[in-house]
Amino acid sequence: MSIHPSPPARVVLLCGPSGSGKSLVAARSGLPVLRLDDFYKEGADPTLPLVAGSGDIDWDHPDSWDTDVAVAAIAELCRTGRTNVPVYDLSRSARTGAETVDIGRTPVFIAEGIFAAEIVGHCRESGLLADALCLSRGAVRTFRRRFVRDLREGRKSVPFLVRRGWRLMREERSIIARQTALGAYACDRDEALGRLAAADGGPPARAHSSVGEGRRPAAAPAN
Repeated sequence: MSIHPSPPARVVLLCGPSGSGKSLVAARSGLPVLRLDDFYKEGADPTLPLVAGSGDIDWDHPDSWDTDVAVAAIAELCRTGRTNVPVYDLSRSARTGAETVDIGRTPVFIAEGIFAAEIVGHCRESGLLADALCLSRGAVRTFRRRFVRDLREGRKSVPFLVRRGWRLMREERSIIARQTALGAYACDRDEALGRLAAADGGPPARAHSSVGEGRRPAAAPAN
């Protein structure tokens, strides 16, 4: 196994179903935040997956996300404290610009988004991981919060939001099971805030017992 030198900063990956409160927890933590939603592919990308049995793009499938660019941004933040990232407009399904994320000299920052669990293994193997958390607040509460937020922000059309909301509510248990199998620790808001407070200066995160040696979770929507 290769040994990576310890980087100046490490990342806490914060995942969970859409609407579970990731952005709120990240903001309350006081730590710098990298928004992983800005790494979605654009709406015209031919590789975007579709929801089975429909013509809807499946924005909750990891193939709708640019994994390599997101991982590169995290690695650069850990090494140098700065990186350039896209600015993504969810309502337009398009990148509208770019910005610089600067975490200064902080030893820990958060990367939050529904696909954060997909890169737990890579970040751990690269010596970049401080912790990986999966938020859960209950399927009904998450459904209500997600729908009100998405409607207020005009993220997609109302019919699309209704179809997506019901589908995600039915799938919430399997979403959380997948994310914990990938190495994220399931917790509520208060426990997440406690672990985030403890992450600063703590030892590198170790694999959780839910991830078996050499076992890869079956492919499924990440959120």
